[in-house]
Amino acid sequence: YKVGIVVSEWNPTVTDALKEGALSTLLGYGVLEQNIAVHSVPGSFELPLGAAMLFDADEDLDGVICLGCVIQGETRHFDFISQAVATGAMKVGLDYGSPVIFGVLTCDTLEQALDRSGGKHGNKGVEAAYTVLKMIELQRKLK
Repeated sequence: YKVGIVVSEWNPTVTDALKEGALSTLLGYGVLEQNIAVHSVPGSFELPLGAAMLFDADEDLDGVICLGCVIQGETRHFDFISQAVATGAMKVGLDYGSPVIFGVLTCDTLEQALDRSGGKHGNKGVEAAYTVLKMIELQRKLK
């Protein structure tokens, strides 16, 4: 398999942990290191475009994992960003006909994000990597 990971630079303590979880899972399931392309984007809003750019750059790419973290603040910015990223990731997957996994934490607090990026609730990067592998398997099976 060839898998892309696009990761947000915003909230790096969280997103770096998500990335490491995803990488270790992909490697653990036998994806070769040279078949994993990791690229960063400034924030979560840029994840869908980053995913599309990865597909455009490598026609052999089987799927992309989008990793980010949006934490609720005092304004509605959280709602707009979260919805835009979820919708954008889904659109890229549908447009390219390949798995695009939404590995973006949308939390009320930094503590909740840390709990989900290697803390007491596991690492959602691991779950995103497992999900992309399952979706790639399904796509190959159906072809």
